[in-house]
Amino acid sequence: MEAVLAHLRGAIERGEYAIGDKLPSEAVLSKEFQVSRSVVREALRALQTLGLTVSRTGKGSFVVATEPAEMPTFGHYSARDLMEVRRHVEVPAAGYAALRHRPDDLDALTGLLERMERETDDTLWVALDSLFHITVAQASGNPVFGKVIEEIRDALARQSAFLNQLGDRRPASNREHRALVDAIAAHDKDAAVRAMNTHLEHVERALTDIVGASPDRPDRG
Repeated sequence: MEAVLAHLRGAIERGEYAIGDKLPSEAVLSKEFQVSRSVVREALRALQTLGLTVSRTGKGSFVVATEPAEMPTFGHYSARDLMEVRRHVEVPAAGYAALRHRPDDLDALTGLLERMERETDDTLWVALDSLFHITVAQASGNPVFGKVIEEIRDALARQSAFLNQLGDRRPASNREHRALVDAIAAHDKDAAVRAMNTHLEHVERALTDIVGASPDRPDRG
């Protein structure tokens, strides 16, 4: 998928596909790159996330920009929107979770963490990742935190999948999640806040690096 995406992104940025041009169909790209149509579909979805193309139902993918947007869009929300909300919700929620969590909250978080560390399927890992962040918010003891994260669950999953595909974030995310669970288990509010802050900072940095990376120009991130 990364190879298909790099080729298409490079072709768009070099002007081989102009704004308004239609990209080859999934079937054509699948044959050209000798990969499955699902791989091509993921690459085309990543181009949309980067803001380079739009998909028109029944018509295909069309180029709308020759450079990626400053921040990708995941569903209805931009990465910037998500990061602002996550900093103001997930960071304090992690601190409260360290102080207020119940034994079953900690059991749920530990179980999710262990499943994520063992999981080899990207799609299942992404689903567990979203559930992990919802569970942290719920462990805060404030149901509003949990509702907010549930509301953006789909966008979080899209962002997580994007980072896993292009930024290889899974191993680092697992380590960051473990540091967070350890802090919550220790009832250490400050450590939990630091752990969530660190996690979100790394997510944002990975997003910036992916958007800035190009096969034809220096990294802007």
